[in-house]
Amino acid sequence: MPEFETRVRVRYAETDQMGVVYHANYLVWMEVARVDWCREIGFDYRHMEAVDGVVIAVVEVTCRYLYPARFDDEIAIRIEAIESTSKLLKFRYDMRRASDGREICTAESMHLYLSKDRFRPIRLPEKYRAAFGVK
Repeated sequence: MPEFETRVRVRYAETDQMGVVYHANYLVWMEVARVDWCREIGFDYRHMEAVDGVVIAVVEVTCRYLYPARFDDEIAIRIEAIESTSKLLKFRYDMRRASDGREICTAESMHLYLSKDRFRPIRLPEKYRAAFGVK
């Protein structure tokens, strides 16, 4: 599946008393990248949730913080789907300061497809498998 890049600019509210981005904000940026990635591949997540009752739940995240990001830095977030089956979806992220390419964080997230009403694992409906690269 294609690699995709999106960008965010660090807001003052995302920094801590030391002037660096608070660690949990990287998770928010990962979600921004996932939503943008879905749009890029032509996938309408809101439709899948509302019409088919399928949600994509985060079940595991790993982050390696390499260098601090600070207020007003523009962060380039590369996202790539590294595993896609009818049961799960796994992404890899690479976050860099856009001005100089300095790597600030690498991460991975794993997601399961769940029924919206019961929050139990399900298989991705057939009509969405091509978009997610499921064979």
